[in-house]
Amino acid sequence: MAPARVTTGEVTARVEDLEGLAVRARALARPGRRAILGLTGAPGAGKSTLGAELVDALGPTSVLVPMDGFHLAGLELSRLGRSDRKGAPDTFDVEGYLALLRRLRAGSGSTVYAPEFRREIEEPIAGAIAVTPHHALVVTEGNYLLDEGAGWADVRQLLDAVWYLDIPDDERRRRLVARHEAHGASLQDARAHALGSDERNAERVRGTRWRADLVLA
Repeated sequence: MAPARVTTGEVTARVEDLEGLAVRARALARPGRRAILGLTGAPGAGKSTLGAELVDALGPTSVLVPMDGFHLAGLELSRLGRSDRKGAPDTFDVEGYLALLRRLRAGSGSTVYAPEFRREIEEPIAGAIAVTPHHALVVTEGNYLLDEGAGWADVRQLLDAVWYLDIPDDERRRRLVARHEAHGASLQDARAHALGSDERNAERVRGTRWRADLVLA
């Protein structure tokens, strides 16, 4: 399914219209075939929040599988010298993420276990999310679902649709600072992170907006 181009600045749906978004998501599913919906946007756009709300609205036949479960562990980031760029495309196991998406797409009739990123410890946990055969719709969210870089370019073809969350940068940065503080960072460090590596990643993600099927504001 080829992504539709979106004119810069065009908004085609509202985040607040959860009922309408749920209707759109349900329409992706087909009898006997699991659908995968992607939610993307810059860091702090609210992807995980919308994903959880959408799955809750859709009910027990849907499940949330975040891309963040494929963060490389802290020890590996240190070994690679990438700790100060955590969240950049090369700090994820993109091949592992692709393998999971292919398994989910194949729908073999058995339970597939996916990893989850735990912000309280800043580490991924393997086998934390069970995707069972009765899950007809998988919602996956992450920064790089529309990225065209090495490895990431193969993600889009495994998704039925990708929605891009677009919120004002000031609000997005405020959320990031609050998130970093909530997980133990000082205000100074939280701001440095939000305006440093987070902002560099945000610039990259913004460049993929035009590839989305739907832009949410």
